[in-house]
Amino acid sequence: MIEQLPESAGSILGFKMSGKLHDADYKTFVPMVDAAIARDGKVRLLALFHDFHGWGLDALWDDIKFSTTHCTKIERIALVGDKTWEKYMAKVCKPFTRAKIRYFDVADIAGAWAWLKEA
Repeated sequence: MIEQLPESAGSILGFKMSGKLHDADYKTFVPMVDAAIARDGKVRLLALFHDFHGWGLDALWDDIKFSTTHCTKIERIALVGDKTWEKYMAKVCKPFTRAKIRYFDVADIAGAWAWLKEA
């Protein structure tokens, strides 16, 4: 499931990713990002992983398509989690985007939001 976080504002969007992601999740998530891009030109994203179990096959394809079609419209991505494999996702994602990517431990989610808001 992908849920928009209430701290989202303007071109800075945050989403909580939980459980296993499916195609339907991307049908909701992508239009929200597209609307912010249409309004603001570029966006910065926070992805909070909570009890995250990865992607279904269809959602993995959706994620690849999203990364390739939005790679020039995302300035920064803050990945927030508490598992070792989530930390390594920041390194795995780098070749698929031009965005600056940083991992933050869930205890430092305020730091992640602050980094996204920096000029």
